[in-house]
Amino acid sequence: MAELVLNPRFRGFICTSAHPAGCAANVAAQVAVAKASPGAPLKNVLVVGSSAGYGLASLITAVFGHGAHALGVCFDRNASGDRSGSAGWYNLAAVHAQAKAAGKKVETINGDGFSTAIKEQVVAALKARFAPVDLMVYSLAAPQRTDPAGVVHKSVLKPIGAAYTAKTVNLDTNEVGPITIQGANDAEIAATVKVMGGEDWAMWIDALRAAGLLAPGFRTVAYSYIGPQITHAIYRAGTIGRAKDHLEATAHQLDAGLKAIGGNAWVSVNKALVTQASSAIPVVPLYISLLYKVMKQAGSHEGTIEQIVRLFRDHIGPGKTPKVDSAGRIRIDDREMDAPVQAAVAKLWEQVSTENLATISDFAGFRREFRGLYGYELDGIDYAKAVELDQPLV
Repeated sequence: MAELVLNPRFRGFICTSAHPAGCAANVAAQVAVAKASPGAPLKNVLVVGSSAGYGLASLITAVFGHGAHALGVCFDRNASGDRSGSAGWYNLAAVHAQAKAAGKKVETINGDGFSTAIKEQVVAALKARFAPVDLMVYSLAAPQRTDPAGVVHKSVLKPIGAAYTAKTVNLDTNEVGPITIQGANDAEIAATVKVMGGEDWAMWIDALRAAGLLAPGFRTVAYSYIGPQITHAIYRAGTIGRAKDHLEATAHQLDAGLKAIGGNAWVSVNKALVTQASSAIPVVPLYISLLYKVMKQAGSHEGTIEQIVRLFRDHIGPGKTPKVDSAGRIRIDDREMDAPVQAAVAKLWEQVSTENLATISDFAGFRREFRGLYGYELDGIDYAKAVELDQPLV
């Protein structure tokens, strides 16, 4: 047990501490949104990658918006001595506490979701305390993966082909300037596909099917992003995009295999949002800052929880038939990709500089939301007060 006054230590897109009370406030706000838009009931939901971003929002939506029993998989840490736990750990501690108070069943298995051992633990837990799964959300994001043969694959954020130069914002200095990223080689492309493609998603489905844990009408969804021309070279035409192509091909294969039980598999293409993952991609934080400015002015902005509540409500919730594009993808990035929105962002992109960053973009909002991911700079939190670092998953 350790109570400390926590001070944030940010370096670029990394923060070395997280604030338990701030993370709990974040979760409470998301729970309130989910509760305000209840949907048809779900029975048992599995969320792989449940501690942050879209995975956390999916867990919250399933439990507090659809009344599901839920099992989550994460790779996080509780506090150790005077070192705080991770933001993901504190997020889930808050979810557990709220679920317990509401009489809802939420469990978490903490470990490497890519591993066979964790898959086996999940299968055992589902058999012992849950039942066949109605919905599985695959939202696992990690920089590297050890495959079942013991080979370690490391993903890279690079273009394919020629080097790529574009504007970006330095998260330490708040300066806008050029960045050049060299193109990936074939080995780097293949490794990124191994980490961020659909192979592990398919292994999860295979493990559940072999254990008899796919309920009739079982549905599964994984998350992706396409984005605008501004980020095309570094994202959709880059190594990440190649992995997302593989993810989408996997969805079609899984969907065909699930027809026998009336099931489906989809990829949902989501909006650009402030997450720990998106903040690490060069160019993207600057684009998001401009996008937020335009969408907030237009009244069309959604946060992570609003996006996922809409995904469940309109597309993947019980009884819903998703609207898909010509490639079979659910598109809840529709408001981001609206032509007038993109035209406005493109115009600002040409203008943005260090000198006008604060006025023509919502970089201040980006920074505040990014720091909020770790529980900092949230209204109503007394950051001068010591807080208990050890937060068990009750």
